[in-house]
Amino acid sequence: MTRTAQRIAIDRTDPVFGPAAPGAQPASVDRFPPDAPRAARLVLAMLGRLSRGELTMRLPDGSVRRFGTGAPRAAIRLENWRVFEVALARGDVGFAEAWIDGGWHTDDLASLLSLLVANRDALERAVYGSWLGRIAGHLRHMLNRNSRAGSRRNIHAHYDLGNGFYRLWLDRSMTYSSAIFDAAPAMGGKGSGGAAIGGAEDPLLRAQHAKYDRILDRLGLAPGASVLEIGCGWGGFAERALARGLRPTGLTISSEQHAWARERLAGAGGDARADILLRDYRDERGRYDGIASIEMFEAVGEAYWPAYFETLKRCLKPGGRAVVQTITIDDALFDRYRRGTDFIQQYVFPGGMLPSPSRFRALAREHGLEVTDAFAFGPDYARTLRIWRERFMARLPEVRAQGFDERFVRTWEFYLAYCEAAFAHGNTDVVQFTMEAR
Repeated sequence: MTRTAQRIAIDRTDPVFGPAAPGAQPASVDRFPPDAPRAARLVLAMLGRLSRGELTMRLPDGSVRRFGTGAPRAAIRLENWRVFEVALARGDVGFAEAWIDGGWHTDDLASLLSLLVANRDALERAVYGSWLGRIAGHLRHMLNRNSRAGSRRNIHAHYDLGNGFYRLWLDRSMTYSSAIFDAAPAMGGKGSGGAAIGGAEDPLLRAQHAKYDRILDRLGLAPGASVLEIGCGWGGFAERALARGLRPTGLTISSEQHAWARERLAGAGGDARADILLRDYRDERGRYDGIASIEMFEAVGEAYWPAYFETLKRCLKPGGRAVVQTITIDDALFDRYRRGTDFIQQYVFPGGMLPSPSRFRALAREHGLEVTDAFAFGPDYARTLRIWRERFMARLPEVRAQGFDERFVRTWEFYLAYCEAAFAHGNTDVVQFTMEAR
């Protein structure tokens, strides 16, 4: 390390660092603790190359290190040396598992993860883990393949946690995908309205409706037209489509979402014009004037991408359009990403896989579809995730009252903050691809 050694004082009332260990002294950033294992020395050397922001770290021996300089700033307290070992062995998965196990703490998880993502190049080995750890993770991921039976199992693991759980922190439309804020109407105007936590008009609800409206605008369907939604969630898009006089058909393999959406649309008077089916997309044989699919493609799995596009082509009438909103990963990161597995695939969406923008376009062309418009709005997803995380954390007593334990809470907090950081720094994006049959 080449930077000048610094000695920093420990704030004994700091919410992250807490009281110093008896007799502990601030340590030079240029000197490794005498009892630090090899993994710790390797990671500390990587941290010495931080180029964006400043990280303050309390080590298990009570000493404190500071890496980098300037904003953004974040702090972390390690309870044991094993955190370094699992990070080197299993990358972001190991680091997340150490958080879930209580092996490290921070008073601002989103800021810490954002700082680490911003310095991805300097921390490359710790991000990806060892080759053996990557192989083991990839093999576990392959066991979660999205066959028909596997898809039902994987969807159940996430979406069937209970409608009551999601209702605690989603907006009133029960929408679990990125909103579009720039297109949302101004505060105080008529339109979607709705109540937020605290009783004020909810900007997230308006932004979710703006997202649905953009998709409907791109489809360009006249009243009475049929529209298929692949992966209909809790029926928010279908409800919006009904309001435009369309005839929506929604597909889901989540029993919880199916029950909610059917009741919702029946209550909206749409039972005669709308249908919500508990059906795998691969089994759909109807023909529709337009097709929408909102953040379902990520759950398909790479092996089944051709089947997904074959369904789009088969079910879309001549002259119709399909709009697919999907999360994407940067083209420069795709090849390495697809050879391994990350925290999201291991703990949140088993069997999932993100496309890169160029891979998505290539798949569309291979199946006779042409992308005519691609609208990217990743910063809106970072904002959406921040709102979800704040609402989730504000409702923790009710989350726990539903039977979810501390490990579940820490897993979900990490998941929401992890995704927020990725969208904020452009590693991932969200895109609405409009396609037409060639």
